[in-house]
Amino acid sequence: MGLSDIVERIRAAERAAGRPQGSVTLIAVSKVQPLDRVEAVLAAGHRLFGENKVQEAEGKWPALIAKYPGTSVHLIGPLQTNKAKAAVGLFDAIHSLDREKLARKLADLAQTRGSCPDLFVQVNTGAEPQKAGVMPEAADEFIAAARAMDLPLVGLMCIPPVDDAPGAHFAMLRNLAERNGLAGLSMGMSDDFEEAVAAGATHVRVGSAIFGARDYG
Repeated sequence: MGLSDIVERIRAAERAAGRPQGSVTLIAVSKVQPLDRVEAVLAAGHRLFGENKVQEAEGKWPALIAKYPGTSVHLIGPLQTNKAKAAVGLFDAIHSLDREKLARKLADLAQTRGSCPDLFVQVNTGAEPQKAGVMPEAADEFIAAARAMDLPLVGLMCIPPVDDAPGAHFAMLRNLAERNGLAGLSMGMSDDFEEAVAAGATHVRVGSAIFGARDYG
């Protein structure tokens, strides 16, 4: 596997689903990856990456962005409210908006800065108690509340339960997005991104299939 293989598979999945080429954006998930692997993917021309933690991204990306112009980084992991200020300065999109306290903090920061990263609402489609995300039955109300704060919502994100077939979760997210007039669907990872493309994903988050297995040391 590698970057070119994954891009080919995404394009093939787009064709199979009758979707326009390039309608799916690949986020290369670089969390906990050695710098040489990340630089190899940058050198190959890829410019969109995903990180799980603000602190790790702060230590890695400012220098890389300076070296590789046009690079964007998205936060795909949970965001603590006390890290929100650092996050809005570093990321072009945040995929894990999931509670009112965080929405209010981001809205205040947006007022101060005059700008805000694109935001995806994370939906806990499996209603897993240990997992972040808005519960599906509360999602419509939360989306409306975030919009009332003038936050730039662009879509929804989900991480299906490990032991579930992902298709039902992708369908649920798509239905929620359509009902709320949101175009973005951040769903699908290394093991299921082709199924996510078939279900309408606009952003797929692929890490190990591009970089190799992570070494958590």
